This record gives sequence, C-alpha cells and structure tokens, in this order.
Amino acid sequence: MTFPVACATGLALADDALEVGPLPEGAAYDPVAREVTFSPGLDQAAVYEIEIRVAQTGEVGRVKVGVADNWADPANVPVVDPARYPEEYGLPVLFLSPAPEAKEYAPATIIYRGRTYEAEAELRGESSLSYPKQSYTLKFPKGDKFNEPDEAGGFTDRRKVVLVSTFDDNSYVRQRLAYDLWNRLDPAHIQIKTYSAVLYIDGEYRGLYTVGDHVDGYLMEDHGYSQDGNLYKAVSHDANFALTSHEGGGEPKETLHDGFEKKEGLPEEGEPGAFEDLEDLVNFVATSDKETFLAELGSRIDQRDYEDWWIFVTFIVANDSAGKNSYHYHDPASGGVFRYAPWDFNASFGQSWQTERESASARVDYAGTNLLFQRFLEEPAIGDPLRARYDEVLRGAFDDAEVQALVDGYVQRIDASARRDEARWGEAYRTYEGWSGRSDFTTYEEEIAYLKAWISERWQYQDALY
Repeated sequence: MTFPVACATGLALADDALEVGPLPEGAAYDPVAREVTFSPGLDQAAVYEIEIRVAQTGEVGRVKVGVADNWADPANVPVVDPARYPEEYGLPVLFLSPAPEAKEYAPATIIYRGRTYEAEAELRGESSLSYPKQSYTLKFPKGDKFNEPDEAGGFTDRRKVVLVSTFDDNSYVRQRLAYDLWNRLDPAHIQIKTYSAVLYIDGEYRGLYTVGDHVDGYLMEDHGYSQDGNLYKAVSHDANFALTSHEGGGEPKETLHDGFEKKEGLPEEGEPGAFEDLEDLVNFVATSDKETFLAELGSRIDQRDYEDWWIFVTFIVANDSAGKNSYHYHDPASGGVFRYAPWDFNASFGQSWQTERESASARVDYAGTNLLFQRFLEEPAIGDPLRARYDEVLRGAFDDAEVQALVDGYVQRIDASARRDEARWGEAYRTYEGWSGRSDFTTYEEEIAYLKAWISERWQYQDALY
C-alpha cells in the first residue's frame, strides 16, 4: 500500500521538514516523493498508527493502517496478537479461547479492545449447532462486566452477551434489522441491542458475527424489573396460547405450558407451580368470554407489547417468531403484567429458517399460529385500532425510506468484513445439507439487493392492506 504525505494548507516545506514514524517493518518513507509505502508480511496482522510531524509548526497528523490477517494464504501465520488487533476493517474484534464445545458454560478468556476478561462461554442454539460457524453465549463476572461504549448507542455493563452466527444469512444484517425495528416501535419496549463484530477463536479467524443482548434476568433488571421474576421462552409452536397443540395437529395439550421453557424465576422448571402464572394467562386467553377478555386483558399483559409483536412479525414475515422464539416475563411478587421480548430472526425479511425465499406479497396474520393474535383481530375494540395503528407505523418507525437507510448504514460498516466472511464461509453455506438443494443462491451483494427490494415490496403490500 502507498499513501501520500502533504500539507493541506499549502505551506512550503523543505523535504526534511516532515518526520514520519516510527514505521513498522516493511514500511518506508520517501521524503522527496513524500509518500509512505508498506508491504507487510504474513506475521504482521495488526493495527498501526503512523505519526507525521512538522517540527517548525508543532503539528502532528496520524494515519491508521490496518493489516488484516490473511487466513486464506497457505503460508499465513495464523495466531493474531489481540493486543495489536483491536479492530478489522473498522469493526471491533473479539478474541475467544478456548473454543466452546458444549451447551454448558466452561471457563474462557475473552479479549476485547485491549481488555482481558476471565469469563465463561458455551455453545448456543438448536439447529445452528450443526453449522460449521456456530453461535455462542458469553457470561461475564459480576465485578467485570462486558463493555462496548461506542457501538449500538452504548452496549455496557453486560453480564451475558450472545454471538449470533451469520452463517444462515448471507445479507449479514437480518438479525440486526429485526431488533432495531422492534426497538424503534416503542422506546418503552424491552430493548434488545445488537451490533456487528469480528470473532477470532484461539487466534484464528471465524468471521463476522452479530453481537447482541442475552434475554435473561440481568436484562430485565436493566429495564427496571426484578431479576428474580419469571422468564419463559417459547421453544416450539405449541406456545400458541391455546388449549390444543399446534404441532400435534389440534390434539389437546398435555399441559397449558406446552411449548415453553422456564429460564428464570422460582419455582424452577420441574417443580410444582413452576408455570402457574403462565398457565393462568394461557387459560385466560383460551377460555375467557369476550366481556372478560376485554375487561381483564390490560391487567394481565402489557397490551402495547403484544399488539406490537403482531405488527412486527407480520411486517417482516417472521414465520418462526410469531409463536415460538419469543420471551415472556412476569414478576408475580410485584403484581405487574406480562412483558414480551423478541428472539431469533434468521427467518425474516424474505427467507425461511432454511434460507428459502419467502414472498413479500403474502398476507399473513398468524391468527392460526397464535390464539392471542386471533383474539386481538376478532375483537373490534382491539382489532380496529390495531389495524389503524399499523398505518401509523408504516409511516413512522417502518417507513420504507427509513428502513432502507438502516440497511445502508449497516452495509457501510460491514461491507469489507461481509465480503471477507463470504470468502471464508461462502462455499460451506452453499453446500450445507440443510439447504443445499436450493438453486437460487445469491452472493452477499445480491442478497443485500434482494433484501432491500423485498422490504420495499413488503411495505407497498402492507400499505395496501392497512
């Protein structure tokens, strides 16, 4: 690489008036040509800051040069020094060691922006466990929480952080876009922040990841709720707020909490009464008459949360997150209402969880997936204002131009890293057995174009409805 050294004000300077350095090995400054050249070796992956000084004026300029680890070169020196490699193509780099091997926390060292954390890490996910590029959960000590002050408007004091694989999304932005749209719908929602970063495991390049909040008691506490409240995760489509099984073809459920797991709170799952408050809510949704439903709904759930859930998933066509892949928090001790938090959006914005294409011009209301949604839509006192507010959302938080601008902003930050990740994992993505039968694979660049076109078409279709 070469870069010129010049005086922006046009001040006449002698050749020796400019002092440049110190320079890394392989770099040189030509005072006559006034340019720096640098040919780094395969053992020089690092971020370098080169100073340019003018003694007679006291001015100092700085040029930051990043040398990316050349993982594809057979002669590469693969172990990168975390102290000298805080970022890659402008994105922060997280170093994790050793590689997690199970869905069970084990000690791990995490180095991020020059700070070393003695933490814990585990594998995360279900279907994604078989991906060659896996997802992880990181758990930090109470006295040494994870901090990233600059990304996502401030991502600080986190006890748990998730590293979400982008292996099943070659646009690299679906998860981020989904959570950002949810956050934009209402600042009073349980906000889930995300940003993009690069991961190295045991010093070797693993690629571009989405860093995000872990939905747990710590996050609830950050939003002003008790860490000891009950937190339930919907893990199958039987979490449909009905008496019958969605996945069992309409057969009666064995329990009213079928489809849910208890993640936080007492009694723990497996103990008597562990799901009492959730089962009471399911029974209320499934059996209450119209008058009781309308009279008591607002005292049981944060109605804005759950109505926005419906707007959110119908707009992005999140087929896997309209029933399952959701969190529900309730603190019986405080007498508060149930709150909703979203989760897992690889199936969204025009693709299924197996990366197949999904139409933008499909009418979905998920009434058959989620009885709560069905009851909202059937009750004019709820359904009519909800449909009217959909129109407001389309011209506000989900305005097409604003959503497109979000995507463009992501791309501006991740473009070089996404292309680098594609070079590393693209072939594995196209040949992965879960979707290798597709005949319509796209490149990263083509997928971004597809995503943006899908969003505009979806906006037009929903606008015609609402």
